[in-house]
Amino acid sequence: MYKNLSFLFFGFLFTISAIAQHKKDILLTVNDKPVYTSEFKRVYKKNLDLVKDESQKNVESYLDLFIDYKLKIAEAYAQKLHKDATYKKEFSQYEEQLSRNYLFEDKVTEDLAREAYERGLEEIDASHILVLSGYDDLPQDTLKAYNKIKRIRDRALKGEDFTALAKETSEEPSANDRGGKLGYFSVFYLVYPFETEAYKTPVGEISDIVRTQFGYHIIKVHDRRKRAPHISVSHIMISDKPDSTGTFDPEERINEIYALIQQGESFESLAKQYSDDKATGKVGGRLPKFTKGDLRTIEFEEAAYQLTKPGELSKPIKSSFGWHIIRMEEIHPMQTYVEQMETLLRRVQDPARSKVVTNKVNKKIKEKYRFTQKGDFKTFFMGYLGDEVLQRKWKMDTLTSAQDKVIFTIGDRELNYSDFANYISERQLKADVYKTKEGLISGIYDEFETLELKNYFKYRLEFESEEYAAVVSEYRDGLLIFEVMNKNVWNKAKNDTIGLMKYYNTRKDQYMWKDRVDAVVVSTSSNTIAKQVRALLTEGKTGEEIKQQFNTDASVNVIVSDGIFEIGQNVLPENFEAVKGISPVYEVDQSFKIINVRKLIPPSEKTFEEVRGKVLSDYQNYLEKTWMQELHEKHKVEVNKKELKKVIKELNS
Repeated sequence: MYKNLSFLFFGFLFTISAIAQHKKDILLTVNDKPVYTSEFKRVYKKNLDLVKDESQKNVESYLDLFIDYKLKIAEAYAQKLHKDATYKKEFSQYEEQLSRNYLFEDKVTEDLAREAYERGLEEIDASHILVLSGYDDLPQDTLKAYNKIKRIRDRALKGEDFTALAKETSEEPSANDRGGKLGYFSVFYLVYPFETEAYKTPVGEISDIVRTQFGYHIIKVHDRRKRAPHISVSHIMISDKPDSTGTFDPEERINEIYALIQQGESFESLAKQYSDDKATGKVGGRLPKFTKGDLRTIEFEEAAYQLTKPGELSKPIKSSFGWHIIRMEEIHPMQTYVEQMETLLRRVQDPARSKVVTNKVNKKIKEKYRFTQKGDFKTFFMGYLGDEVLQRKWKMDTLTSAQDKVIFTIGDRELNYSDFANYISERQLKADVYKTKEGLISGIYDEFETLELKNYFKYRLEFESEEYAAVVSEYRDGLLIFEVMNKNVWNKAKNDTIGLMKYYNTRKDQYMWKDRVDAVVVSTSSNTIAKQVRALLTEGKTGEEIKQQFNTDASVNVIVSDGIFEIGQNVLPENFEAVKGISPVYEVDQSFKIINVRKLIPPSEKTFEEVRGKVLSDYQNYLEKTWMQELHEKHKVEVNKKELKKVIKELNS
């Protein structure tokens, strides 16, 4: 949903803590609601370094930004966006995520994180055999599945070929094709119980029987190896998408560049001149560090990991993005547990692992807030629920006051049978498929109890933790800012095609092509060849004829770019003078360039299609500015000037 996360982040700079302050510290009011001095000072000190515009770093300018933010929040409430179902759902998800940091601050979480780190140092190559069995199976079906996997395991232990056994007996859909082979995997790749059993099993041996939500498994471990380290590489990419500024064959171009590198030309210089990955081209082709599985292209990763030492170069390789030349820069040592700890603590909250934590946390909450369960609710619900609940078609009947007993208490809150019945009614549509009412009641009750325990914990947390209350407020206001901006600016600009065109038509002079040239650009690393090329261009030779004369299968001596280029493009020299005809030889980054300018193209207006994205961005800024003027007129803001003087004096000292 978050199409403008940068704005959300910016919004967080101004979020206000809900902690009460003394009225004498009021800095301003918005619609007579106070905003306290301490709130402004805290935000100003915390976020000053994040404000990029130096002119907005003084207190008065920062206060203007702060007021604009408060006005947007006020308008969001005025438009009742806080009652919108989408907003409430998004906020609930954020609150759930945030509260986990407090709910799961338990030693068991740290133990799971440490375990995940140790496992993540290795990769395991394994195969498995599966006998399907859901947690909700009838006892006799569960026993049947268990006995089947036990017989299969006995055969494997006696030495039968595991691949053949998997093809014959495994109920995994792809077993007949893959023979149960999983390949190499590491921590977090597979469900937690399976992962745990795989890591416990020595190489060459058969695991114990392990049950997951899919059924019963046995695992054969073929190999263990150290996990691949993170690496840093540089690359030059030639896109295989149509080039809007010239025509050439991408494979031919990458081979030309590869030949130039082999002939001693600078990798960084060539990346700056020719790489279609503009972000890395500016820095000589350098990519952020990565490990296997991080990138969206297996071909690139495989080629990169074949390089074993810094400076080693790959031959041109093809990926889904185009053609690449890759150079190894650095092989990074494995991160320590401390370096990975924050990420691991988040990741061990996946469903299977978090169940271990949830059980302990539930126990902790129950003990802290005096949880008490009342009576045998299961017997009542076995009779109350119709069999149609198993088809997700059950309709709740109103409970009488005598029926609506308390199912459990937590702190000062009571949950009744009707609360659980409502939960079943809503949850049945999305619940797992259950085969029995007993299984459904037990499974959905566990969810219900955990949910209500967490809800009560979160409710109490806002009173017990000032830090949590402040961060919850940040999320709440940040989401409201997104909703109000999306409604009044972003979507409005995107959908107002008439207004967008009018904006463009009245400002065409702001969207102009600079001077351009229709030209052939020839580059070479040899000054001697450059002079020869210039002579040939003077004789009327084409770029293709020049390539044929100077380039061979074994050697690339010239690179030719033919098309329309805007003055300032990196294919043209920085000091290039746009004059029709053959240019002098320009020396550029250890190479030489000659340009045959066929035609000078003066500045001209860009069509709407050519600048649609820029016009849309400018139109959004225009709408926001106009809208903010309206908000200043609509909402009453009063600044306590005496208090502001004190703040300026304190923060500027």
